[in-house]
Amino acid sequence: MEFLQYFGGVFEPLSFALLVFGTVGGLILGATPGLSPTMAVALLIPFTFQLQPTQGLILLGAAYTATVAGGAVSAILLKIPGAPANIATAIDGHKMAQAGHGTRALHVSFLASGVGGVIGVLLLIFLTPVLAKWALAFGPSHLFWMAILGVTIIGSLDSKSFVKGLLSGCLGFWLSMIGYDDIQGAQRFIFHDSLTGGVNVIAALIGIFAIPQVIEMFANGRQSAVVKAVTVQKQSLIDSVKLLFQNIRALSIGTVIGSVVGLIPGVGGQIAGLVAYDQSRKFSKTGHKFGTGHPEGVIAAESANNAMVGPSLVPLLTLSIPGSPTAAVLLGGLLIHGIFPGSDLFENHPQVAWTFINSMLIGQLLMVIFGIWIASYAARVAQVPSSIMAACVLVLALFGSYSVQQSMGDVYIMATLGIAMYFLEKFGFSAAPLVLGLILGPIAESNFVQGSMIANAVSSPSHYFLTGSLNLLLIALVIASVAYSFIMTRREAKAIKRSTPTASDDAVTS
Repeated sequence: MEFLQYFGGVFEPLSFALLVFGTVGGLILGATPGLSPTMAVALLIPFTFQLQPTQGLILLGAAYTATVAGGAVSAILLKIPGAPANIATAIDGHKMAQAGHGTRALHVSFLASGVGGVIGVLLLIFLTPVLAKWALAFGPSHLFWMAILGVTIIGSLDSKSFVKGLLSGCLGFWLSMIGYDDIQGAQRFIFHDSLTGGVNVIAALIGIFAIPQVIEMFANGRQSAVVKAVTVQKQSLIDSVKLLFQNIRALSIGTVIGSVVGLIPGVGGQIAGLVAYDQSRKFSKTGHKFGTGHPEGVIAAESANNAMVGPSLVPLLTLSIPGSPTAAVLLGGLLIHGIFPGSDLFENHPQVAWTFINSMLIGQLLMVIFGIWIASYAARVAQVPSSIMAACVLVLALFGSYSVQQSMGDVYIMATLGIAMYFLEKFGFSAAPLVLGLILGPIAESNFVQGSMIANAVSSPSHYFLTGSLNLLLIALVIASVAYSFIMTRREAKAIKRSTPTASDDAVTS
């Protein structure tokens, strides 16, 4: 219970002011398309140079936590995920906003984020030594199978067709391979100068989700779906809390999956929400409602997103191994102040380590308070006329895609992918599987190549990838996921066929 000794440090005037500033700033940055948690934390590092190490980490940790949750605002209201972690939130959250339930969607989003985040930080506090050793068990072969496991959920993610879902995912895989091979340096599919550095995930994310929305708004004029959601229905916080705990299964699944995925170095928290969304739908009694504006989908995705924050710092603080890109930036913040994370961190600098972790716990509560406060005001975005909304979204898309690397090439990529996605959606293809394939592609490829190099040195590739208890467990999960998705797709198709009246039935009725 050593962490209790350092709780008072969080409430020192300057430290608490930085915690509040980081939380509010993180919510705003997270709601801005293109500003991912990693970028938000990186932007704040220069402001920590003149601060004490503890105070600097409090600011960075608060921004990290709040930015992950803040990305749900634009995902729900505009269907533009603030970061890859909020992709799944947009699937049902935006449908709720279009139906006038934007406030409710934001309420349950922040509440679920708070619950998942608190549990994730508690895991960081109480299970750090054990979880650190468990995280070390994951090598290239295991990370490869983790990526493949993510691929297996593509076919049923936000898509009415299992085959079209897989094809969307494969297209995302292909996009991820454009550019130079990170390991061998070979050129691949570079048919324009803008593609030399590959397809940036943030720029692609903005284009794939935002541009089809803009085109749809302009195509439908003032009668767009955004305007049809003319009434923003009032929603009390008590009702939102009841709704959250009525969906305790989704909350639990999201929290568990987020905690596990966040712990594994190199996997990245951006897939936590997608995996939690898919698994929650499979275990739900109302799985057919997912994708139609079902609160359960928002709860599963957002609880997973914030549950991964705490565990992603376990390898960083105990082993000096960043568990996520944002954790790598936090590592830089530690090194700037001459603090080297590792097994001695909690012995040599206990005040810095425990005050930082405690601030993240308090930061989760502040994030919920400020998030709920802005929810009712932010939900009014749904009442903005579509012509104005389309212009605003287009400006945000251009700003967000350019700001990632200050490159017009990213803007061209964003626009091209967005226009292509608009036409693909007309043929029943979905955006979420495509983006998931784009995210998982580099993870699967790099770990497969690294694993093959290791295997050629010590054994055969088949032996390296197909033996070992952890490999076999992951392979079994891959097979089970594919089989379950296929069976559920067949059942849904049969149910639809039974419910559709035939021509003979119509004749008898007449």
